[in-house]
Parts: sequence; C-alpha cells; structure tokens
Amino acid sequence: MHNLKSNFDKFLAITKSTFKDVINEHNNFFFYPRIPKLSDCEIVALSLSAEAIGIDSESYFYGKILTDHRNDFPSLPHRCNYNRRRRRLSPFFSTLTQKLANLLNEGENVFLIDSIPVPVAQIAREKQSKICKEHFETSPDKGYSAVQKSWFYGYKLHMVTSIKGVFHSMELTKASVHDIHYLKEVKYSGLNTCTLIGDKGYLSKEYQMDLFTTCKINLATPTRANQNDHSKFHYAFKKCRKRIETLFAQLCDQFMIKRNYAKSVKGLSARVMSKIAAVTVLQFLNFNSNKPIGKLKYALIP
Repeated sequence: MHNLKSNFDKFLAITKSTFKDVINEHNNFFFYPRIPKLSDCEIVALSLSAEAIGIDSESYFYGKILTDHRNDFPSLPHRCNYNRRRRRLSPFFSTLTQKLANLLNEGENVFLIDSIPVPVAQIAREKQSKICKEHFETSPDKGYSAVQKSWFYGYKLHMVTSIKGVFHSMELTKASVHDIHYLKEVKYSGLNTCTLIGDKGYLSKEYQMDLFTTCKINLATPTRANQNDHSKFHYAFKKCRKRIETLFAQLCDQFMIKRNYAKSVKGLSARVMSKIAAVTVLQFLNFNSNKPIGKLKYALIP
C-alpha cells in the first residue's frame, strides 16, 4: 500500500495516458533547452504519490525518498526545482482532475454543492500575517464557519460534486464570500438539466429561478422554519448530502487540506489542486478495480 515506487508507477501511467496528446517525446508539457532530470509527467505523478500517502511537506517527502527510496529515484531534482515546477504545472493538475471526473460522472444528473474553509493562519495573527498577500484582490480575509461556529482567516473552497462524491467544479475565494455567490459561477461550469442539492446557505428564489431558466438546473435546498412555504426537506436529499460531507472529512483528515505551508496564492492553489487531483485519481483507480470509489484508503491495495 505504501510502496512509493509502485504507487508512483500507477500515477505516472494514468498521467501519461491522460495527456498523451499534449506531451512531447520526453513526456514534458513545455519545451526545455536542457532536458530536466524528471519529466513534467513524473513531477505530477510524484506529487500525486506524496498526497496519496498523506505527505504534504516537500521537505519531509524528500527526506523519505533519500532515506528509503534513493535507488528508486536516482535522478531526483533539487527540492526547490521540484517545488517551482509543481507550481507551474498546477493547471495540469486541474485538467487531470477534470478529465477523470468527466469519465466517472458520465450519466450523472444529481449533484451536490457546498464549501469548506481553507485557513492560512490563526485568526489571532490576522493583522500581522503576510501569507498570500501579494495582491489585494487575491489576499485572504476573515470569514465565519457555520459548521464550526467560529471565525477563520484565509479562503473558502466552493465545490460541486456528483452524488458519488466525484468533483465536477470548484473555486477558491476569499473567506468572506458568501456561499450563495458561487451559484453565479455554476451557470458556466457545464452543468445543465440536473438537480443540484445544497444546504440553507444556498436558499434564494432569485438564484433558483435563474439557474432553472438558463441551464435547467433544479436547485433543491431546505427551507427555514419561519418561511411561509416551509416544508420538510426530502429524506433522499438529506441522505445524498452526507456524501459531500464525507468527502470534506476525507480532504481534512486524510489529505490535510486545512494544513497550509504555502506562502503565496499560487503555491496554495497548487497544493489544493494536487490534493483534489490525488482524490480523483484514487477514485479512478477504485472504479477500474470495481471497488467502491469512496474508499480512498484502499485504492492503492493490489
């Protein structure tokens, strides 16, 4: 299960197969005057291998490779070079996620929407923190988590997933952005003629009508007790919503999405996208092995 070289070979095969039309003879996405020690596909596969076994620190990961797998990776580049190239390849993590998710979500017509906090610093260090503050438009700010009933400082990750728990679309916004505003982007995410299940944070007749008239998306949310048209939320919808909450729990516990080492927005985005790509690849491996796709910890077991 934790044979790093074996896992690396699996991820590399999937990466090469997915990008076979856009990579060159050296398995690179970009032209390099001097051929690098590891190809771009190998950088992606190595990052996915680390995330899949729960290692999100490049320093610890490199130490583990040099101690236990030196012979398996004889041409390892310097850690700084690896980290720079991983950030540069961030869009390809997103593309890999999208292509595999399209295969797994084929024929789906019920989707879930929710958000999860992505803190970058403790709330007490909000004013003196310099993390991800290169530009005001993308800098973090303070938001409130209704689930944890507390304030946090950082970003919010909005997600749409299928009823099976496979990602469809996502966006990283400032923590203060209300969940309901992400519904504006859902219209352009490719969803149409389906049911979208959300919580009370997405309750809005205006957005509900807009989604239905533009994309034939039926937005289903529970109503508040003080509403005139209050009715009990359908049990089937309640049960479906547990799937995205389970996925968030896996992202927090197994993939440590709330633990941040990045200093820039680009670095944070690369970390988040590599974690989501790792989840999708593990789901794809389970799908090919006829295993329940949600059991991510068993995906690498032969």
